[in-house]
Amino acid sequence: MGIFDMHGDAREGKGKNQHHIKGVVCDVRNCAYHDGDNYCTANKIAVGPSFATSCTDTVCATFKQKNQNL
Repeated sequence: MGIFDMHGDAREGKGKNQHHIKGVVCDVRNCAYHDGDNYCTANKIAVGPSFATSCTDTVCATFKQKNQNL
Protein backbone atom coordinates (compact mmCIF):
# COMPACT_ATOMS: atom_id res chain seq x y z
CA MET A 1 0.00 0.00 0.00
CA GLY A 2 1.41 3.42 -0.95
CA ILE A 3 1.24 6.82 0.69
CA PHE A 4 -1.67 7.86 -1.50
CA ASP A 5 -3.77 4.90 -0.32
CA MET A 6 -3.53 5.74 3.38
CA HIS A 7 -5.19 9.15 3.75
CA GLY A 8 -8.87 8.24 3.86
CA ASP A 9 -9.50 8.85 7.57
CA ALA A 10 -8.61 12.54 7.76
CA ARG A 11 -11.29 14.62 9.47
CA GLU A 12 -13.44 16.78 7.22
CA GLY A 13 -14.16 20.43 7.79
CA LYS A 14 -14.30 22.43 11.00
CA GLY A 15 -15.82 21.36 14.26
CA LYS A 16 -15.61 21.66 18.03
CA ASN A 17 -12.63 19.32 18.18
CA GLN A 18 -10.66 21.12 15.48
CA HIS A 19 -6.92 20.95 15.97
CA HIS A 20 -3.84 22.10 14.11
CA ILE A 21 -1.07 19.76 13.06
CA LYS A 22 1.90 21.25 14.90
CA GLY A 23 4.57 22.51 12.51
CA VAL A 24 2.42 22.17 9.38
CA VAL A 25 1.58 25.40 7.57
CA CYS A 26 -0.85 25.34 4.64
CA ASP A 27 -1.62 28.16 2.22
CA VAL A 28 -4.25 26.21 0.24
CA ARG A 29 -7.40 28.10 1.22
CA ASN A 30 -9.69 25.96 -0.96
CA CYS A 31 -8.78 22.80 0.99
CA ALA A 32 -11.45 21.37 3.32
CA TYR A 33 -8.79 21.04 6.06
CA HIS A 34 -7.57 24.67 5.89
CA ASP A 35 -8.63 26.48 9.07
CA GLY A 36 -8.58 30.03 7.68
CA ASP A 37 -5.33 30.84 9.49
CA ASN A 38 -2.96 28.78 7.31
CA TYR A 39 -3.06 25.65 9.48
CA CYS A 40 -4.07 22.11 8.55
CA THR A 41 -6.85 20.47 10.60
CA ALA A 42 -6.72 16.96 9.09
CA ASN A 43 -5.98 14.09 11.49
CA LYS A 44 -2.88 13.33 9.44
CA ILE A 45 -1.36 14.29 6.11
CA ALA A 46 0.17 12.25 3.32
CA VAL A 47 2.79 13.80 1.04
CA GLY A 48 4.31 12.09 -1.96
CA PRO A 49 5.08 10.63 -4.41
CA SER A 50 8.04 8.55 -3.30
CA PHE A 51 10.01 9.32 -6.46
CA ALA A 52 10.00 13.11 -5.89
CA THR A 53 13.39 14.79 -6.24
CA SER A 54 12.41 18.37 -5.31
CA CYS A 55 9.63 20.21 -3.49
CA THR A 56 7.98 21.03 -6.81
CA ASP A 57 7.56 17.29 -7.44
CA THR A 58 5.53 16.74 -4.26
CA VAL A 59 1.79 16.87 -3.61
CA CYS A 60 -0.41 16.70 -0.54
CA ALA A 61 -2.45 13.54 -1.00
CA THR A 62 -4.74 14.58 1.87
CA PHE A 63 -6.01 17.61 -0.07
CA LYS A 64 -9.77 17.65 -0.47
CA GLN A 65 -11.46 20.59 -2.17
CA LYS A 66 -13.63 22.63 0.19
CA ASN A 67 -17.35 22.41 -0.50
CA GLN A 68 -18.20 25.82 -1.91
CA ASN A 69 -21.90 25.45 -0.98
CA LEU A 70 -21.39 25.80 2.78
